[in-house]
Amino acid sequence: MLSENQKLESKTEQLSIINQFSSSLLHLTKLDELFEYVTTQVVSKLGFVDCVIYLADPYQEYLEVAASMGVSENNSDYRVAQTRIKIGSGITGQVAMTRTPFISGDVASHPMYIADLRPALSELCVPLEYEDHLIGVIDCEHPEADYFTAAHLQILSTVAHLLSAKIHQLRTLENLQSTIAQLHQAQNLEKSLLKIANITYRFENLEAFYDDLYMIIASQLSAENFFIGLYDTQEDVLEIVYLVEGAEKCNAHQRVSKDQIKHSASYFILKNQRPLLCDHLQFNTHIKRGYFKMIGRSPRSWLGVPFIVNSQYQGVIVLQSYDNDHAFVNHDLSILTYISRQVSMAIDRQLSRQALEHRALHDDLTSLANRYLLLERIKHAILRLARGSSSHMHCLIYLDLDRFKSINDSLGHDVGDHFLIAIVEKVGTCIRKTDTFARLGGDEFAIFLENVSDKKQVSVLLDRITKAITKPLHIDGHVLQASASIGVAFTDKDSDSAINLLQQADAAMYEAKSSGRGQVCYFNNAMRKRLKQQADIENDLQHGIKNNEFALYYQPIFSLNTGAIVGFEALVRWFHPKNGLVSPDTFIQIAEQTGQIIELDLHLLTLAAAQLKRWKDQGQPPIRVTVNVSSRHFASLEFVDTIRELYQRYELHSGSLCLEITESGLIANLALATKIIHGLASLGVKLYLDDFGTGYSALGYLHQLPIHVLKIDKSFIDQLTEKENPLVDAILKLAQSLNLTVVAEGIEQQTQWQLLKQKGCQFGQGFIVSQPLPADQAMAFVFSYSENIGKI
Repeated sequence: MLSENQKLESKTEQLSIINQFSSSLLHLTKLDELFEYVTTQVVSKLGFVDCVIYLADPYQEYLEVAASMGVSENNSDYRVAQTRIKIGSGITGQVAMTRTPFISGDVASHPMYIADLRPALSELCVPLEYEDHLIGVIDCEHPEADYFTAAHLQILSTVAHLLSAKIHQLRTLENLQSTIAQLHQAQNLEKSLLKIANITYRFENLEAFYDDLYMIIASQLSAENFFIGLYDTQEDVLEIVYLVEGAEKCNAHQRVSKDQIKHSASYFILKNQRPLLCDHLQFNTHIKRGYFKMIGRSPRSWLGVPFIVNSQYQGVIVLQSYDNDHAFVNHDLSILTYISRQVSMAIDRQLSRQALEHRALHDDLTSLANRYLLLERIKHAILRLARGSSSHMHCLIYLDLDRFKSINDSLGHDVGDHFLIAIVEKVGTCIRKTDTFARLGGDEFAIFLENVSDKKQVSVLLDRITKAITKPLHIDGHVLQASASIGVAFTDKDSDSAINLLQQADAAMYEAKSSGRGQVCYFNNAMRKRLKQQADIENDLQHGIKNNEFALYYQPIFSLNTGAIVGFEALVRWFHPKNGLVSPDTFIQIAEQTGQIIELDLHLLTLAAAQLKRWKDQGQPPIRVTVNVSSRHFASLEFVDTIRELYQRYELHSGSLCLEITESGLIANLALATKIIHGLASLGVKLYLDDFGTGYSALGYLHQLPIHVLKIDKSFIDQLTEKENPLVDAILKLAQSLNLTVVAEGIEQQTQWQLLKQKGCQFGQGFIVSQPLPADQAMAFVFSYSENIGKI
């Protein structure tokens, strides 16, 4: 037995140890350090030779060893048999469950005692708890019987109380630090995902997008081995659009066929459209089950996510780890799934942009370059002439298919389209890959040849093209044979322009066309002179309109029955300040081609309206004037407003200003033309169909058009001398059946007048009565010629 002095000294020493422990707790910041200190510096000094600290698991189901005998649980010098005890099992488990200390001098006879590797007789066990929350227990054993006393219980309870508070404090700190770390990680991830979303919508170049994307991915995931694959379902080809191996980017894009990848893990997830996350064992299990085969090295961890771009393209993003210390987890899968959606959107935008650019620069039907792309390539090629030292030149071939319109009209547009595609395929086999093959519109094509060494080279090519396209074609059950009128122009000067080269080739093509079917013509100086004249006229037209160089001459329209003049056709004359009188045949076609005809027509309509107003103000009786207009006006309902404004401004009598248009101009847009004609009806405007019979399609549409007057072309009237013209008879009968008035143009002989009158033609126009007259002479001629003015 200890003496009172010994007990006092022992208690004093214990209090000193407790005080030192309490003080030391302020400096301990880690649980491992805390447990090490408790077992080596506290419990052992208190005389406890066998001590184990157990901690409860998060679910409060088990106790697990945290430290023992002052040595960490990993130390091989001491091992505890019961490293994991179910709460409620054994003495230790009971203390944890009841939160009640246990002390015994002979535990061997206790029914719940579980012997350790070194059985004991005495046991002291106290709970570790903080604010009614179980943290664990401290369990002490001693080989001697009745070793532990109430004093031991009191001191161990004090240690347990201090230890529990410190454990709670350190755990709270750890949780806080973990939360802060997770928050920081989440913020970094959020920033990275925002960066990805940002570059998805701002990128201009897909390769640069992949570079930026990879840098962001590498900041969040282990991406030393990474690739993005794009699978073309139409071609069954996988293109590796971005590849990193061993943290090194591989710039060479790989295209792999379906046969080469069909046994890969990448194709497996593409086919199933489901992501795949595997560790080494799971990857090998998939191989054993036949899902895919091992290709290359065996990964320690593998993560792949599929995505869909559109109906043609699918994709896959894959991460592979060959490091035993790193394995992908579900969190990585979530990140990669988000990234895959951004990649999908980026690729879709790029493909859409490429499709738009292709459509903007190519023909929809044939996928050939269009006029704009052709001219751009010609421009750049001409600029390169200035930098080149060779004697090479460039060549432009302008090709127009002969009689293509008859195929369209007789067999339908579908056959016509298929015919054009077949011709394009034929010609495509004859030219070089570096040549630009373009469709300029309709049945007109161009081939631009860069760096031609001599004209013989072009001649050989033209011979090859001609032979190719003249072979019979089997199109939708029809056997068709093609031929083409071809114009050729060359350039070897960097001062030339693309548009001039195109105009030269075009001019040569028209020369070839005028020579007959299947001809080839090279641009020459005579054509150059004509082009120069056309360019001069184009430049002078605008100036002529502004300076009132255009005037109207009025040719009478007369009754074949009475001879009375009933109206005028207004015919334009251009009094050029340098060239004198310029024929309409010279400038009207150019005005049509350049679009200047719109402004010219409006100018002439204004002149006619102003003249009608002058005649009205002079007290002249009402008379009708017809003005020829381009079919371009019948492409917009605004033309109705234009004519109405003229009627209002010049206070014209109803129907005094009328319009003439050729048949081909009307049928180009039948529905819109009908609306425009109906819109003019309230003004009394009559529509004259000029040069009727010279076309070949108006007869089929004539009954649909709300026209009022047919004008038979002069070429048919010229034949009415001594013999009949069945076509004139047919036109007159057609007009009669449709209740249309007819004017015969170009009457020059009395015989023609009489024949037309006998056939029922109501009105005529021609030199037999008068040539076109200036405005001041026209009305005077009316009075001198006839006192009787009728109405059509």
